[in-house]
Amino acid sequence: MASAAEQLAANLSFSNFSKATELKKRLWFTLGALIIYRLGTYIPLPGINPEAYARAFDTQSQGVLGLFNMFAGGAVERLAIFALGIMPYISAAIIMQLMTSIVPSLEQLKKEGEQGRKVINQYTRYGTVILAMLQAYGIAIGLEGGTGIVADPGWFFRITAVLSLVGGTMFLMWLGEQVTARGVGNGISLIIFAGIVAAMPGALAQLFEQGRQGVIATPVILAILIGMIVVICAIVFVERAQRRILIQYPKRQVGMKMFQGDTSHLPLKLNTAGVIPPIFASSLLLLPLTVAGFAGSGTMPEWLNVIAANLGRGQPLYLLLYAALIVFFAFFYTAIVFNPKDTADNLKKQGGFIPGIRPGERTADYIEYVLTRITVVGAIYLVIVCLIPEMFLSNVGISAFLGGTSLLIMVSVPMDTIQQIQGHMLAHQYEGLVRKSQLRGGKSGRRSKK
Repeated sequence: MASAAEQLAANLSFSNFSKATELKKRLWFTLGALIIYRLGTYIPLPGINPEAYARAFDTQSQGVLGLFNMFAGGAVERLAIFALGIMPYISAAIIMQLMTSIVPSLEQLKKEGEQGRKVINQYTRYGTVILAMLQAYGIAIGLEGGTGIVADPGWFFRITAVLSLVGGTMFLMWLGEQVTARGVGNGISLIIFAGIVAAMPGALAQLFEQGRQGVIATPVILAILIGMIVVICAIVFVERAQRRILIQYPKRQVGMKMFQGDTSHLPLKLNTAGVIPPIFASSLLLLPLTVAGFAGSGTMPEWLNVIAANLGRGQPLYLLLYAALIVFFAFFYTAIVFNPKDTADNLKKQGGFIPGIRPGERTADYIEYVLTRITVVGAIYLVIVCLIPEMFLSNVGISAFLGGTSLLIMVSVPMDTIQQIQGHMLAHQYEGLVRKSQLRGGKSGRRSKK
C-alpha cells in the first residue's frame, strides 16, 4: 500500500505548482545563478593570445585538459576566469572531511552541530583559497612556458592571472552555496551539471563531424550512441534502486483505545553516495596534473613529465587510481551521510524495531551490515559506469563530455533536484491542508459560540 506521502505526491499537478510561490522563487534564483555562471565561462583571462592558446589546447584536448575542461564547463578551452572551476573547493572539502576523521579537535567541532559545521565550512574556504592560489600560479607559469601564449610574461601577468583565477573560483564557491541555501538542489553539483549540459551539443556535433570526415567509422558512432543510451538507462535504474528494511511498531494504548501496530520501511539507496565519488576522485587526480596539463614538456621538471605520461586520460595507472578512489569515496561518503548508530537510536526512541533483531546495538550492526553490502554493489556500479566508457572513448579519441562520468552527472543531478522540487511541493500542499483545517476549526468555533 502506498504511503500518505506517495499518495500526496501522486496528486501533484501544474495547478499546485503554480500556487507554490516560494518554490517558483527558488527555481528562478537557481536558473539566474546558472546563467551567471555560464556567462562567466566566456570572460577571458587578461594578457593571453587566444590563437596561440587555442593551438596549444588542441594538442592536449584529448588528455587531462579534456577532463579538466569538462568539469570547468568549457572554461579551460576558452581560458576564462572560471578555468579552475569549482574543483579547488571540492578538493578542500575532501581534505577537511578526511581531517575531521583524524584530528580530534575537528571531530569535536563536527559533533557540535550547526555552529561546528560553520567553523568547518570556514576552514574549507581558507583551504580553497590556498589550493586555488597554488593551482593558479602553476597555470600562470605553465602558460608563460608556452610559445607565444602570454603577450607580456612576468610578475604582473602572474599576479593578474592568480587574482583572476582565484577570484573566479571563490565566486563559484559562493554562488554554489547560495544556490544550495536559496535555490533548489545542490549548488556545486548543479554548477558542474550546467557546464556539462552546455557543452554536450558541441561534443555531439564534433562526433558527427568526425564521422562525416571519415575520421571515425559510422559503426563506431552508432555503437557510441547506443552505449550512451544503455548507460543512461542503467544509471536511472540503479539510482532509483533501494533496499527496504522492514520496520515494525508495537501496539499502543491511548486512553481506553488500543491501536494496532504499524509497519514501515527504512529505504537504503543502492548508491547512497550518489555522484560525489566520481567528482571527488576526478578532483584529486586533476589536482597534481594542473601544472602538467598546461606546461610544455620541455619546460616541466622530470617528475611532472612522469606524471603527465602515466596519469593521462586512458592510461592504465590513471584508470587504476580512478577506480580505487571511486571505491574509497563511495564508502567514505556513505559513512559520512548515513550513521547506522544514530538511525538505530532513533528507531529505539520511536518504539520501532526490525523483526528478529534486538533494538539498539544489534540493530545498528544489522543496518551497517546491509549498508556495507549494498555499497559494494554501488561502488562496482560507479566504477563500471565511469571507467568502461572512458577506456573506449579515450582510445578512439572522443571528447570527455560523452564519457560515463559526464552521463552520470547529467542523469543523477536532475533526479536529485526533481526529488527536492517534489519535497517543496509536498511541503506546500501540507501547509495548504493545515491552513484549511485551521480555517474550518475557526468557523466551527464561531458557530458553537453562536
